[in-house]
Amino acid sequence: MTISIWRLSHLILAISSSLFIILAALTGTILAFEPISNQLKPYAVKDAQSLSISKTLESLKTEYDEVIYLDIDKNDFISASVVTKQGESETFYIDPFTAKKTGDIIEKAPIFSFATNLHRSLFLKSTGRAIVGIVSFLLFLMAVTGIILIIKRQGSIKAFFAKTIKEDFNQYYHVILGKYTLIPIIIITITGVFLSLERFSLLPETKHKHVKTKTTTSTPSKITDSNIFNSLTLGDIKRIEFPFSNDIEDYFILKLHDKEVYVNQYNGKIVSEKSDGFITLATSWSLFLHTGEGSIIWSFVLLLTSISILFFVFSGFSMTLNRKRNAVNIKNKFNKDAAEYIILVGSETGSTFGFAKLLLNALIAEGKSVYISELNQYTTYKKATHLVVLTSTYGEGDPPVNAKYFEKLVQTTPQQNNLKYAVVGFGSLAYKGFCKYAILVDSMLQQHQKYMPCMTLHKINNQSFTEFKNWIDSWGKTKNLTLNVNEPPTNHNKKKLSSFKVVKRTTINSDNSFLLELQPIKKRAFRSGDLLSIIPKENEVPRQYSIGKIGKNILLSIKKHEFGICSNYLNDLKLNDMLPAAIEQNKDFHFPKSAKEVIMISNGTGIAPFLGMISDDNLKHSKNYLFWGGRTNESYKMYSKHIDDAFYNKRLSGVYLSFSQGESQKKYVQNALMEKEELLSRVLKNKGTIMICGSVAMQNGVLKTLENISKNKLNAPLNMNLIKTDCY
Repeated sequence: MTISIWRLSHLILAISSSLFIILAALTGTILAFEPISNQLKPYAVKDAQSLSISKTLESLKTEYDEVIYLDIDKNDFISASVVTKQGESETFYIDPFTAKKTGDIIEKAPIFSFATNLHRSLFLKSTGRAIVGIVSFLLFLMAVTGIILIIKRQGSIKAFFAKTIKEDFNQYYHVILGKYTLIPIIIITITGVFLSLERFSLLPETKHKHVKTKTTTSTPSKITDSNIFNSLTLGDIKRIEFPFSNDIEDYFILKLHDKEVYVNQYNGKIVSEKSDGFITLATSWSLFLHTGEGSIIWSFVLLLTSISILFFVFSGFSMTLNRKRNAVNIKNKFNKDAAEYIILVGSETGSTFGFAKLLLNALIAEGKSVYISELNQYTTYKKATHLVVLTSTYGEGDPPVNAKYFEKLVQTTPQQNNLKYAVVGFGSLAYKGFCKYAILVDSMLQQHQKYMPCMTLHKINNQSFTEFKNWIDSWGKTKNLTLNVNEPPTNHNKKKLSSFKVVKRTTINSDNSFLLELQPIKKRAFRSGDLLSIIPKENEVPRQYSIGKIGKNILLSIKKHEFGICSNYLNDLKLNDMLPAAIEQNKDFHFPKSAKEVIMISNGTGIAPFLGMISDDNLKHSKNYLFWGGRTNESYKMYSKHIDDAFYNKRLSGVYLSFSQGESQKKYVQNALMEKEELLSRVLKNKGTIMICGSVAMQNGVLKTLENISKNKLNAPLNMNLIKTDCY
């Protein structure tokens, strides 16, 4: 399995520094609470920042015998070190208006002291600080590679914050949190590296020195009347150090935000000043950005970022282990030049290889010689007569990592034989570039003199096994082969199974279909559009049915197949029988909350979730239209009561039926859509929602029809963001 350089770099960086990153993130999470807790202390005095220094100095002089220094920290708490009139040396917080004590200096809590030492140096002193600095740099590189991977996944920099398609929990939130925390992570890591360099004196030394200033001969009547003390406020300074003695060479030292000033203690004149320089200012900002001291908002951002880093470690390794666990190990029994059938695979994560292996084993079972490889390994095949390409699309239309060189190889590698080919694309309809790379490959092979298509391009949504099996059956018939493939068993968590009681069912109609209404024994949260997973026999693969929610019950619409294990199992259920099953959330097929117009399209038993949706009184916020296709009018009678009730109660604004075996004229859902193209184009134009549920064949036909309507009426390609699908 080929891994992209960026994903590989991301993984190597994570593996090499994961333990230290976990420690840094854990301690960072703890330390983020320190500035928050300090900010909540009642020591900040209202309007103190606008108070002139002279007023505070006068109050201090009146209140105490001697003042050593005055500090204003990042929390705007003002502290003073003084000698009281009782001759005691104390340091505490003061009210700058009165100079009276407001509280004792906050002592660092033991947990924060422990976390600080572990965070800074791992209790290894200088060695630990060096390690932490290196890990900060590695985390910075991980953030950079993470940004690149998101950009590649989203298709462009402009789409960085565009909607992320949810494939699984770890992947989805790894990307979502990455989008919004990578910038704070970069800030944390850069400041961490900077502070480490500053600690080891590896930064250029500042060359700024104190510069003497010219003074006038006028002398204020008292020190607090001088211009410097009257013009500056407490908001302008960080610290004032008072003269240690009466010696004229002892000065007031004022540390401002960008410079240091010496002031004569007798005449209040500026003796000299020194600008802080870039390194000093950068160090101050780095401390603030790295610790959040003085800002509840930024401390909260740092808290969320530290928690996110912990989640990145968990989800990143979880995805890696899942990919490794699901990786398909394929060993070719035949040499590339001895094989009749060539299977080439394009996959970013390796999942497409699972389908390729199913095809490989089915062909070998029929006694065929087969060779399988990656698209990047395309070469000459001496005895080959058939080529099958199974490929996914990366991002919004790019080739997967193991297919980047395929186009060039096809153009430069001469083939001796004429080959019949078929292309199968894997993707998600949620992406605008659905199977875009497969379309490109199909077009490229069509133009090649040595290749002839034996089937049209086939697209598979969300790795549907049913769609893939249907394609294998169709492709096998073109080769006079009966290919048998079985869906790989999945580990179904039996703890998730709940009991459901059969409370209502219909008799089987002329289409061998029936409705089944189930009551959850225990209270369960679900919505129309969710899925019910049913295991008909021990060790069988779970079958999933789309749910319609009627009141608090589940409505299923089922077609009984002669050899269908699950459909026959459900058909044998009688009233009051118990059914073990699991509800699976399917948020991508829930009824939209904000759309003003919604079109629901289905055929056959795919109508089940829509029957639940149109029974919900909350649907009255939108205009809703139902298109349904069946064999005959008799097929419709089973659903008519639900639909008539919704129409009567104004939950449906239009119902459009199509019958493929009608008495007068055959009509499919696509025909009904074309008849209502004005309605469809209006809904698309106004950003309404179109929901499709039913067979894959119907879905493909509907999407082609919608694409034509969009191009003809709106002069634009179909906006797939407006489409929700749940087809099988």
